Amino acid sequence: MQYSTLSRQHHHQFDEGNPLTQKKILIATILTGLMMILEVFGGWIFNSMALLADGWHMSSHMLALGLAYFAYRAAQHYSKDQRFSFGTWKIEILAGYSSAILLIVVALLMAVQSIEHLIQPVTIHYNEAIAIAALGLVVNLLCAWLLRDDHHHNHHHHHDHHHDHGDHHHDLNQKAAFIHVIADAVTSVFAIIALVAAKFLGWNFLDAVLGVVGSILVAKWAYDVMRETGKTLLDAEMDHPVVPEIHEVLEKLPVELTDIHVWKVGKGKFSCILALETQDQTITADMIRQELSIHEEIVHISVEVNYPLTHEVPRETS
Repeated sequence: MQYSTLSRQHHHQFDEGNPLTQKKILIATILTGLMMILEVFGGWIFNSMALLADGWHMSSHMLALGLAYFAYRAAQHYSKDQRFSFGTWKIEILAGYSSAILLIVVALLMAVQSIEHLIQPVTIHYNEAIAIAALGLVVNLLCAWLLRDDHHHNHHHHHDHHHDHGDHHHDLNQKAAFIHVIADAVTSVFAIIALVAAKFLGWNFLDAVLGVVGSILVAKWAYDVMRETGKTLLDAEMDHPVVPEIHEVLEKLPVELTDIHVWKVGKGKFSCILALETQDQTITADMIRQELSIHEEIVHISVEVNYPLTHEVPRETS
């Protein structure tokens, strides 16, 4: 039997982090926090429940952005910590997942509040409310522009063996933060439409109706992020195109695959453990690893080669 991993000395931090996004998320958190304070005070002074609600709603987004920022910081802080057997990247994924749960809570609160307003309409100070909602939208759009997925501008992914896996190595922590900002922007747009329609057309019901529509949209986005991050957290990656690619490489060799495990350890980066059986004594674990090295996305490979029906003492290499 023969074993091989990458080398005698190798690290387990497979994701280089995203320092540019980290900085942008901090700016977005501060901007959102300032806007939240303005909306809460505006709502309180102008007796506008809609503004007050939007302010508290914004506080949840500020919390989510703060969470995203601290996840990057924590991933960096613990990057040399030996307890994390495959690096600290999943701290970011966990933050994205938690953020999505928070977004679902926001969506539920939006829906409940909107239905309450539909049953029991409230008096709104239109001019002040429209002005602050418009300012809120500007802040949201600024944050959205800051947090757009600029991964493609920062990194160019070179591949010897080119494949389009249809997954563009998203930073899921950044994606969750971005969706919080977009959800807030959509809420602001709906609030402005509803306030204008109520002021000039007397359509007071529109505020509540658009509130419900907004909450459904937000819940849908949150669910998508939860599904994506949850899949990564639970290592449910065996349906990824990289798995058949590994099979493809092994089919060309006189070996029988007896066990395979593949999971994600970074943005578009995978780790795999293989157990093989062969009668061919010339096949070594290092040779298998060499064959698989054409797939750059596989960054950590552990191979065990078994030689049944031979009475050779197992050799171990690293």
